[in-house]
Amino acid sequence: MSANVWTKGVHHVGLTVPDIQETRNFFVDILGFQQVGERPAYPAVFVSDGTVMLTLWQAIEPDSAKAFDRKNQVGLHHLALRVADQEALRALHDRLNNTEDVDIEFAPEALGNIANHMMCTIPGGIRMEFIAPHA
Repeated sequence: MSANVWTKGVHHVGLTVPDIQETRNFFVDILGFQQVGERPAYPAVFVSDGTVMLTLWQAIEPDSAKAFDRKNQVGLHHLALRVADQEALRALHDRLNNTEDVDIEFAPEALGNIANHMMCTIPGGIRMEFIAPHA
């Protein structure tokens, strides 16, 4: 690693969502994250898988908030999280496929010869990729 690199990885990612409780519940109840803090007055909830922290911000006017258009807006295209292995990716796909308000864009498939991955949209409209690098 170059001595000129100033950063040391992702500390957290902030996501604005239309229903903070629904999205928080997805990360905690479905993905097994822990809630590690909150700021009710903001409002914001902080969740972590032990490696990365996510800040979930409540949209002020969720009914009029515009969903992100990945092809026409600058911003977060998707959030990609690593899973342990191919078996975990398949099991997560099965779990998400049976989870309300999750839209599977594509099931686990090869990403070249480096990994397998899947893509979905979770409650709150956030596009997520789950990726299992090859050993």
